[in-house]
Amino acid sequence: MALFSTILILILLVSISGVIVKLFPFQIPLPLMQILLGCILAAFHVYEEQFDPQLFLLLFIPPLLFDDGRKTAIKDFIHNVREIVGLALVLVVITIVALGYVLHWILPNVSLPAAMALAAVLSPTDAVALSGIVGKGRIDKSKMEIIEGEALMNDASGLVSLKFAVAIAIGAMEFDILHISFAFFVSAIGGLAVGAIVTWLYTLVLRKINKLTNNDSAIQIVLLFLLPFAVYIIAEHFLHASGILAAVSAGMTVKQSGIMRKAPLTTRLQSESSWSMLTFVFNGVIFTLLGLQLPSIITETYIANQKDASIELWQLVLVVFFVFVVLMGTRFLWLWVMKHLPTLPFGVKRPLAFKSYTTRDLLISTFAGVRGAITLAGVLSIPISSQIPGRYELVFIATGVILISLVVAVVILPILLRGTVILDNSQVDDEYLKAKAYMAEEAISSLEKMQNSLLLDTTDGIDNEIVNEVGSRVIGSLRRRTGLKNLEQKALEAENLERRMRIVAIGSERATLYQLKTKDEISDETFDRLNNDLDLYEAMISENN
Repeated sequence: MALFSTILILILLVSISGVIVKLFPFQIPLPLMQILLGCILAAFHVYEEQFDPQLFLLLFIPPLLFDDGRKTAIKDFIHNVREIVGLALVLVVITIVALGYVLHWILPNVSLPAAMALAAVLSPTDAVALSGIVGKGRIDKSKMEIIEGEALMNDASGLVSLKFAVAIAIGAMEFDILHISFAFFVSAIGGLAVGAIVTWLYTLVLRKINKLTNNDSAIQIVLLFLLPFAVYIIAEHFLHASGILAAVSAGMTVKQSGIMRKAPLTTRLQSESSWSMLTFVFNGVIFTLLGLQLPSIITETYIANQKDASIELWQLVLVVFFVFVVLMGTRFLWLWVMKHLPTLPFGVKRPLAFKSYTTRDLLISTFAGVRGAITLAGVLSIPISSQIPGRYELVFIATGVILISLVVAVVILPILLRGTVILDNSQVDDEYLKAKAYMAEEAISSLEKMQNSLLLDTTDGIDNEIVNEVGSRVIGSLRRRTGLKNLEQKALEAENLERRMRIVAIGSERATLYQLKTKDEISDETFDRLNNDLDLYEAMISENN
């Protein structure tokens, strides 16, 4: 009963956290507010039991990574693949090795595998927390695509590395670089393959179920929500591959399968709303749990330091700041190296996107690497075992780095972004407006044909004056690109005809939009925005049916 009550209170706190941050005259990142609310909740001793680390990882990580994969624009991801690989794989390896040895050196009671486990969970960045700090559209599109792609893939690479580091720490695997590298490769490829194959089969079954249930939205949404957990368990526990990468792969495969794009309107709208709500709650609960456990983490660290005099609490605080500086310094240096990379051997193309980065751009990309939900979930998933001494120190350091990265980003990023002109976003807006105008022209052409057909057809019994009136109104509204807000009440016959015409126009616009997408004349972002506009427009019309 206590756990159930705590869950309800956590969800309530997450829900009101977004309201509370709006009440302040200055900007407070949502994650920091959720951590603060968790600390307040802890002051009342609402829930003091330990969370199961493995359950924590299974509950939160798969759906969050699945949703990130589902939102990823494949074309943009492929376009930036060299930059993303450089940050999400090479930088992760550099960070794990460098920071792992440094931590083992300054924390003698922490074994090298355990130190590398901490370095692995500190590697993933959090694009969601970043958006909460700087707001949408403050960082130009090309840089944000790289940051989001990096955040998606280094979540996977960092957590897969964590799995191997923990296995070595508890003695389940020997420390052999060649063996670990081969196992990492097999686990990664296996996870990606499992996610893609299982999702492809899953979508085939889901289509059959939709036919049997007459496209019941609730059934499809629930079954889709279970997919990331299914691929994670199949990959991790049955095939011993990477469940993390399986969840990422599943999200990307679902988007490419088109199962939601071909679903009924109500299903598409309800699915997007459901996923937005779930990811908001899951992200928020993770940060609130951090706040809930923060006092106990500090208390346990203090008590443990009384028993273990190898390092004092104030020294551990200094270690937190030192680790943060090492993370940011390593990230900046690697970005600088990628900017100045010479021509690579074996015909490998170097990442050209960083070539145009100024020093300010490098600093923005450096401090944009805030740590967040995945880091916290990863460090809490480290098992409580006598074979991993100093676990309390690992949790304390990870928690401190998350807090510092958020606070520093709140201070530094607005200064670095001051006066920047976002060109890429304006180009997207121009593309959006041009595509929208072209879609309207095609819709008008379709409506004119329908209007002429109705005027010639005498079997419908619709008065020609009504046909001309409604047709002119609908076509006029399309030309002005306004909605249905100021339309006067008409006779029922006129309303029904207007609805029919508008649905025909929407169908034509949607067909034109898919043609533009197929011809690769618009980006995924423009396609998603316009498609969502059409869905909302059609839903608004259907409500009056």
